[in-house]
Amino acid sequence: MINAIGCIELNSIARGYVVTDAVLKAADVEIIFNRTICPGKFMVMISGDVASVEAAIETGIRIGAGEVVDDLIIANVHPDVFPAISGTRLVEETGALGIIETFSVASIVEAADAAVKAANVQLLEVHMAMAIGGKGYVTLTGDVASVTAAVEAAANKIKSKGLLVGMEIIAQPRKEILRDKL
Repeated sequence: MINAIGCIELNSIARGYVVTDAVLKAADVEIIFNRTICPGKFMVMISGDVASVEAAIETGIRIGAGEVVDDLIIANVHPDVFPAISGTRLVEETGALGIIETFSVASIVEAADAAVKAANVQLLEVHMAMAIGGKGYVTLTGDVASVTAAVEAAANKIKSKGLLVGMEIIAQPRKEILRDKL
């Protein structure tokens, strides 16, 4: 049963391939992403049952050693996270807009999961590292109180890692800024 997600972000592309191979050999997991990301980093994201993801990520961190930039394991990942990552999330109506920005891919996935679990919001997009210098951001929508609670929960989740770039809430965003997201 797929109910967990794991990610390792490395500052070496070559070591990223070695880590990916080790992760896949360590446990019964499936790759969600296995690719280079800006600026010259590598990311492997996997899914599977909690024990398998934990075993695979533990192996990957050990093999990645000093090349690991960030990592995550989320047991019982919220089901809205996957379509927001893949860009297949469809939202017809929006309310307030929340934006969280981080310095790493792993931390933005953690932030998205924390946000959607904390309040009644809809994830619009989880953007990971491409063409933004290795950073990540998540956009979400809902009523102002829910968006505020979600953004605060996400920020609190990743603040301790020192990877929070910023967070913003727009109570009544103009529809034009979300045109490509709906």
